[in-house]
Amino acid sequence: MKPLEAWDAVPDAGKAQILGTIFIAEMITESKPVHYTKGGPMPTMVFPAIDFSGVDAATLKRKQDSELNNGRLAMIAIMSFISAANIPGSVPALTNNPAF
Repeated sequence: MKPLEAWDAVPDAGKAQILGTIFIAEMITESKPVHYTKGGPMPTMVFPAIDFSGVDAATLKRKQDSELNNGRLAMIAIMSFISAANIPGSVPALTNNPAF
């Protein structure tokens, strides 16, 4: 099953649950008096909350950089999957892959 077909197969109630959870998380993290891009505190909505007080500053910085790079790679990957699913041949690495 292709990714967009899989999404279409999700019942409407399931889609509403997924999108509602995302909406609530966004509202909680974005409804601060001063947005974090304008000098406010970074969002702290983490499941479960993690205590990094015992981690060396250099190790924490390395892990934060790794997480940022993983997030960037994930964004590139999802855009590649969307492109491959909608524009045949647009992602050579996924050409002839039955999922796309």
